[in-house]
Amino acid sequence: MYLIGYDIGSSSIKAALLDAATGKCLASATGSAEELVMNVPRSGWAEQDPEMWWQEVIKATHALQKQHPFDPAKVNAIGIAYQMHGLVCVDKDGKVLRPSIIWCDSRAVQTGDDAARALGEGYTLPHLLNSPGNFTASKLRWVQQHEPELYARIHKIMLPGDFIALRLTGEATTTLSGLSEGIFWDFAEQEISAPLLQHYGIDRALLSAIVPTFGDQGKVTEQAASLLGLRAGIPVTYRAGDQPNNAFSLNVLQPGEAATTAGTSGVVYAVHDKVAYDAESRVNTFIHVNHTKEAIRNGVLMCLNGTGILNSWLRHITGGKSYPEMNELAAQAPIGADGLQIFPFGNGAERILANRQPGARIEGLEFGVHHTPHLLRAGQEGIVYALTYGVDIMRDMGLQISRVRAGKANMFLSPLFREAFANTAGVTIELYNTDGALGAARGAGVGSGFYPQLADAFVGMECLATITPEKTAQAAYGDAYTKWKDRLGKILQES
Repeated sequence: MYLIGYDIGSSSIKAALLDAATGKCLASATGSAEELVMNVPRSGWAEQDPEMWWQEVIKATHALQKQHPFDPAKVNAIGIAYQMHGLVCVDKDGKVLRPSIIWCDSRAVQTGDDAARALGEGYTLPHLLNSPGNFTASKLRWVQQHEPELYARIHKIMLPGDFIALRLTGEATTTLSGLSEGIFWDFAEQEISAPLLQHYGIDRALLSAIVPTFGDQGKVTEQAASLLGLRAGIPVTYRAGDQPNNAFSLNVLQPGEAATTAGTSGVVYAVHDKVAYDAESRVNTFIHVNHTKEAIRNGVLMCLNGTGILNSWLRHITGGKSYPEMNELAAQAPIGADGLQIFPFGNGAERILANRQPGARIEGLEFGVHHTPHLLRAGQEGIVYALTYGVDIMRDMGLQISRVRAGKANMFLSPLFREAFANTAGVTIELYNTDGALGAARGAGVGSGFYPQLADAFVGMECLATITPEKTAQAAYGDAYTKWKDRLGKILQES
């Protein structure tokens, strides 16, 4: 019996084929070899075509069949993970009305800030646990204000994963976790936020029907099956945003457990059993995949927009070397990169900086001292320092973060990055043989009932490596981080 998982990212669309009984990954594929196009119509904006995601899902599914030919009749269920916070607008026929305004788009920051003030301190954080910021609800309000004719044609709005589910099943649905990530959910009242909808003038009918995170979310239609090379009727039984799903894929489900990832963006995501928020909304709280009314499971998330995208930029400007070559070069420079500092804030408004946009910066450059290894090391260290800055905020909220789990992928393939993160943040890192698409496949097995208990879904998952802090390295990284953080404080005062 097989399970299929899709991970709808902004850089790539990935699919995984899992042997449900053994938990072994039989095939893993992306739709295209090149990174997906992210359109930037104006500074601070970021859009993608949802239909591009669907075409990439089709390509990735065909690639699975080529890698490991399988009988579609033996596919038990499908799961979906997806880039969070995006806005997809469709008409009554399911046609996409405009490009998706994706997670790193900053155009609605002011819209969200105005809403927070209008709703008042007594409502915004105690009920939403987040400022509306530039999340999905605020993006929809932006469309309403700036594209009123298009807005009038909207039948349903959805998140990127909801859109893929629509293309698979023909049904417009969403989840409680999804509503919370869009900042539509009132945690205190345990319902969709009527005050927010009223303030924005959004008709509740635009929101899709709610389905469980694990469970029946519809079945693959004849049309979708013919495009994918699958059978009609396969149930879609799991859906989660990429960060809750990354945590699930790493078996991070209980209070005190934490997950991290460093792809296009960098994230630390910790599970909390309390309704908590940061007073400045620099980190965000969403409903985790295993949350119930009886047992609170919220995910506290810190996000850094400029992670893998900075490393990709450095790759291009340093001659297109492979990432392993870049890692080897970076390791030739000392901890602290001889005073060269990089601030990786060049990919939209940063939540950990209270939605400010100071821009990316390279500081302390001396032509006679610094060379390519220094630049590459400063890039990796700058990302680590920014992630640690967010972890510090989470710790101030009362979260105990001493051990984090990650998939051995993206920037965690770099030994230098792993060492720098463990020693700067003071955490033990555990690396596992999993990723978002595999997590989505395992989630589908839970939702279909193939795995009766959550714990059963992690058969076949192994810890590949453990990285622990080292006293001497901690002191060196701590000194470099302090200098970086001091300079960041001055940058923020200037911006």
